[in-house]
Amino acid sequence: MGNILVVNYSQTGQLNEIIDHFLLPFDQADIERVIIKPAKPFVFPWTTDEFFDKMPECVLEETIDLEPFHFASSHYDLIVLGYQPWFLSPSLPFTSLLKSPAFKAVMNGTPVITIIGGRNMWLNSQESVKKLIAAGGGRLVGNIPFMDRTSNLISAFTILHWMLTGRKDKKWGVFPMPGVSQKDIESGAQFGRIVRIAHEKQEYGNLQHDILATGLIDIPTDILFIEQRAKKLFRIWANLIKTKGTTPAKRKRLVGFFKYYLLVALFMVAPVILFLYNLFVAPFTENTIKKKKQYFCGVEIKS
Repeated sequence: MGNILVVNYSQTGQLNEIIDHFLLPFDQADIERVIIKPAKPFVFPWTTDEFFDKMPECVLEETIDLEPFHFASSHYDLIVLGYQPWFLSPSLPFTSLLKSPAFKAVMNGTPVITIIGGRNMWLNSQESVKKLIAAGGGRLVGNIPFMDRTSNLISAFTILHWMLTGRKDKKWGVFPMPGVSQKDIESGAQFGRIVRIAHEKQEYGNLQHDILATGLIDIPTDILFIEQRAKKLFRIWANLIKTKGTTPAKRKRLVGFFKYYLLVALFMVAPVILFLYNLFVAPFTENTIKKKKQYFCGVEIKS
């Protein structure tokens, strides 16, 4: 029976591969691996209607039913959690896990490390996860985000290609591969060695510092700017759809409006605003930006 519990959800298998590499430096006898699944599986490839329809409940951090899961022990020395951000929020299966009484009972009083696999925006989702872990009695000691390093617009295009076709290949043979690069996926082993040393010593005070010292984790200023504003707008849309979408037809119409709003905002409005921000604001707020990045890269919760 292992003393490290590893739990994650992966729809495409990418996060499973990231965690597989992360676990390579560990004695596999110490690992208990649990992969959670929704009781009603999500479609994959997504249709656009199905994908955008998940936004309101995801942003409002509601729960769904999961397939029954079981833990071999009631206590672990360390818990490693893997998840994906959906709509700047934790994915629905992961939120459901963190709010599960059965999981909270196991997590209570235990050091926790989060591993994120996503496109490029993870700041808001991790803020929610920090609070959910604390509410469950866990102690977040490390966070390792794995992101697509291509530009915001290109990664949005390639991820939609992957999610809507199920093919993780180069669109038209021109665009880069969607998702986290293979090089970054394989760097999981490097992070695993750092965590293994901290686990063997049972000393996690400097763990996040050591993780960041690899130089592999970075928050682009553009992403910081977008995330600070977008989540508020997502909440407005989520509440609007939940309160006004009282019939399937009304909900579908509102979700459709949100879809086109998001595409216009992402591909037309955001580039202009970011250009002006980088030209007129960012050069004069470098210290503020640096402090915000340091906070989001850490494991503390805003007081």
